[in-house]
Amino acid sequence: MSSSITEKSVEGSAPAVLTAAVVTVSDSCARGERTDVSGPAVAEALKNLGFRVVGTRIVQDDSMQIQNALVHLALEARFIVTTGGTGIALRDVTPEATAAICDRLIDGVGERMRLQGAKKTTYAALSRGVCGVREKTLILNLPGSPSGAVESLQAVVDLIPHALNLLEGKTEHA
Repeated sequence: MSSSITEKSVEGSAPAVLTAAVVTVSDSCARGERTDVSGPAVAEALKNLGFRVVGTRIVQDDSMQIQNALVHLALEARFIVTTGGTGIALRDVTPEATAAICDRLIDGVGERMRLQGAKKTTYAALSRGVCGVREKTLILNLPGSPSGAVESLQAVVDLIPHALNLLEGKTEHA
């Protein structure tokens, strides 16, 4: 994996910076009872990969709050990453909220994250994170732990530029 990710501009000469946003889904962080560690870890990883992080949010484990954050951030960023709410606890509703606002889901991305995660922990099989498309924005759910979130992002980050190019209509093959 390269140290940064860029996509070619329309002319094919200068690389264009990719925009991203991060949504932390956590009741305790949203109430101020706990410091968000996962969101900043994911934002830093995205910056190190060459993304310009244009927005961050912390929302409760509430489907409407998650959906509202995703819809609004999709107006600003081409790639939105959520962290948290992907497990099997009663309040873990991030995948359902994401699916509700997406036009299409990309099942293979979540499968790849779980496959890579299983190499480190058997609990990766309990993660239900999804990846979907809202218009020209790609949305990816990551686990809530800082290490799990960053490792899951790293497992699929090489797919992101091609996916974003396809969403822009750049479907030519080399």
